[in-house]
Amino acid sequence: MPELPTDRIDAVIPPEETLVGYLLRLSRPRFWLYLGGPVIVGVSYAADGPGELFAPLAIALFLYFTIPANVFLYGVNDIFDADIDEHNPKKDEGREVSYRGNSVVTAIVVASGALALPFVLGLPMLGVVALLAWLVLSVEYSAPPLRFKTTPFLDSISNGLYILPGVIAYAAIEGVAPPAPAVAGAWLWAMGMHTFSAIPDIEPDREAGIQTTATFLGESNTYYYCVMCWLTAAFVFTYTHWVFGLLLLVYPGLVFGILGIGVDIEEAYWWYPAINTVVGTVFTLIALWVMLYG
Repeated sequence: MPELPTDRIDAVIPPEETLVGYLLRLSRPRFWLYLGGPVIVGVSYAADGPGELFAPLAIALFLYFTIPANVFLYGVNDIFDADIDEHNPKKDEGREVSYRGNSVVTAIVVASGALALPFVLGLPMLGVVALLAWLVLSVEYSAPPLRFKTTPFLDSISNGLYILPGVIAYAAIEGVAPPAPAVAGAWLWAMGMHTFSAIPDIEPDREAGIQTTATFLGESNTYYYCVMCWLTAAFVFTYTHWVFGLLLLVYPGLVFGILGIGVDIEEAYWWYPAINTVVGTVFTLIALWVMLYG
């Protein structure tokens, strides 16, 4: 699903002035599949047949990680970034809503996180550990005392949280962990993706006094860091299959393309929901092909 322009999003969800409309916008509809998509990929590779693709637990995980989990993740982020977001151009341009804090919104954000806890009853131990790790990282990325997002390199490493829904989903169906190279490669991919997305925020973050990997390295070196993460991810993925490694080369290739033709990074950033969806779809189609045709 490609990124929806702001006006198209506004056309299909309730007005921002309503509580539901505001919460949906707070959850970043453009990025819903950043958590929901890994569930699809994880289930696709864990399933032994078409029936397991639609197992009740698989469907419940997808529904949770598509909207409630995003309300929780981005709600925590907005609560603890309310002051520094005054310097964030994404808020000023209407790409994201500004936080409107009140006790109702805070309660809904907390409840959205608590909705993950019943999954503990249906998950194997590995899935429970991955779920708890996702909850902790989702909070501590933005919240004190750890607030990973304000510590260079820890902000990048902690964003492996985005691949944990895939680990949870795989464990839910297969009962064991996904292959270690797949987890490590996906984690490295998420590190590169997070840091790349922080490049447009370098100046606003510096104005707000926030230290990130991108502000620490500077724009030029941050591109090299992202390329390093993505090349390493591609290499690690070859230990599962060379096709996966080849597919991941899309990301460093895009960096060189963006720099080569002089695309504004603030514009390129908004392409990535569509790019990531296409790449995730290819991963899923490979799994389905193997399942059906061996």
